[in-house]
Amino acid sequence: MGIFDMFSSAKAYNDLFCNELDEKIKNQNKNDYVILDVRTPGEFADGHIPGAININVMDPSFNNKIESMDKSKDYYVICRSGGRSGSACGKMSKMGFDKVHNLVGGMMGWQGEVK
Repeated sequence: MGIFDMFSSAKAYNDLFCNELDEKIKNQNKNDYVILDVRTPGEFADGHIPGAININVMDPSFNNKIESMDKSKDYYVICRSGGRSGSACGKMSKMGFDKVHNLVGGMMGWQGEVK
């Protein structure tokens, strides 16, 4: 294994805690970020962060839908608990998105911490 191989498995996105996301969306210009909820449409309908858009990471057309999005924005990616959003962040990073943030704890954490 070469030295570059050791770094290729490192994740290319940031983890973000609920209180950090809450601060960012209160203080950042709404035109500079996207809250991307990658759960199923049914999960999204049961409750989501205001202003979030829903693109299901398990949908076969996920990559096609994401590809056309503005890569200059910050993306705050959320799912139920943080697993699917981590997967989505990895996919987005490979597609050239540089400012991708995974919400640790997902909606479960958000609903428990942010009132």
